[in-house]
Amino acid sequence: MSSTAANTVHLSDPALPQHVSRTFPSLANRNFRLLLSGLLISGTGGWIQRIAQDWLVLTLTDSPTAVGITTACQFLPTLAFGLHSGLLADRFPKRAILLTTQVAMSLTAGVLALLTLSGRIEVWHVFLLAGVLGVVTAVDNPVRQSFVSEVVEGPQLPNAISLVSCTFQIGAMAGPVIGGVLMSTVGAGYAFAVNALTFVAPVTALLLMRGTQRARSAPVRSKPAADAAETLGAEPATPGIREGLHYALRTPTVLWPVVMVGAFGFFTISLPVTLAAFAKDEFHSGASGLGLLNGVVAVGALAGALTTARRSKPLRLRTVGLAAWALASAMLLAAAAPNQISFTLLLVLVGAANLGFLTSAQSLVQLATADHLRGRIVGLYMLVFIGSGALGGPVVGLLAEHFGPRIGLLVSGVVPAVVTILVCRHLAHAASLRIGLTAFSVRVVRPSLLPRS
Repeated sequence: MSSTAANTVHLSDPALPQHVSRTFPSLANRNFRLLLSGLLISGTGGWIQRIAQDWLVLTLTDSPTAVGITTACQFLPTLAFGLHSGLLADRFPKRAILLTTQVAMSLTAGVLALLTLSGRIEVWHVFLLAGVLGVVTAVDNPVRQSFVSEVVEGPQLPNAISLVSCTFQIGAMAGPVIGGVLMSTVGAGYAFAVNALTFVAPVTALLLMRGTQRARSAPVRSKPAADAAETLGAEPATPGIREGLHYALRTPTVLWPVVMVGAFGFFTISLPVTLAAFAKDEFHSGASGLGLLNGVVAVGALAGALTTARRSKPLRLRTVGLAAWALASAMLLAAAAPNQISFTLLLVLVGAANLGFLTSAQSLVQLATADHLRGRIVGLYMLVFIGSGALGGPVVGLLAEHFGPRIGLLVSGVVPAVVTILVCRHLAHAASLRIGLTAFSVRVVRPSLLPRS
């Protein structure tokens, strides 16, 4: 099958309501709808496990630092394998890789469920299984993210990425609530078992897809990537990981979003750690309170995802910079909230701003990347984002444990804000921009008396 045919075979679906197709054009693609439904179910299960795992570790150790170490165990493998996973995504069939990773994640959750239900669970078991899950996730993330651009066409990609974020946030909204109920009624072991079963959905969706394999012919650059390469005088493509790194360093629309994402990822990936400390030490609301706080963040993130999915204007570095400013401001406001009610309400703003920033950054990076390099660039993006979160997990846990969760959240807003200022200042200097005042006049209408004739 040719590349063109593979991209268009399931693109149109007349059964889809016209207003939905206009607002979310990527939903006209049957394969993308299958992918989206599978991700929604498994994403919900992943959040059920994330909340249950954090609370289990906190219960076993009474230490937010240990929760941060769990986060590090789960995300550190991305530092070691992120770039190589991106190369796998560019060299091998993505659907086959995804089928393997989904089954492996289901087995990992099943083992954790058996250990917990049998009463033999120890904290080192959680650390070990989090590390195994991290290795599988390090392979899965860049393949899955770049697989979206194989399922849908280029103009639909920002909309598709936003809708994938929507499903993730719906899962993040429902998962903590379901996880909190399961933990408070039947225990964390059943939460892990439910997560293991949810992977049936993405495996079934992947098996039902048709025509997703692109022909592996000579590399073809997307238009944004070709324009960026021509402007920057990029060299011809050479095989390997080094090519992706060289391209990222030479392309501002890839480099600077990745830098800002790394700065925020160091703190925002571990936001559940901070929220666990708030629920336990600040508000004394227990596991159900932790589920509520994470669910509120997801509500805001869902609103942010739906807003970005409807965006029709082209993405620019300026868009990503403004979104970064909004996220830093939201986190600072939440840190200064005087009580639980105001804090909970401000978490909606944090969720919306976080999703808006991440979706804008990821969409710009993928659209600015040559097609034959997209797996490697997405691998680099995920390495920086998740790898920085792995390094930041213990740091955020230490801040929450020794200085309190409010200080931890305050630092989580201040440091990325400083990085955003430096990046925006550099971009303004590179573009020879400066702040100036523009004079303008305003005409004011005033009443007057006129003869009737």
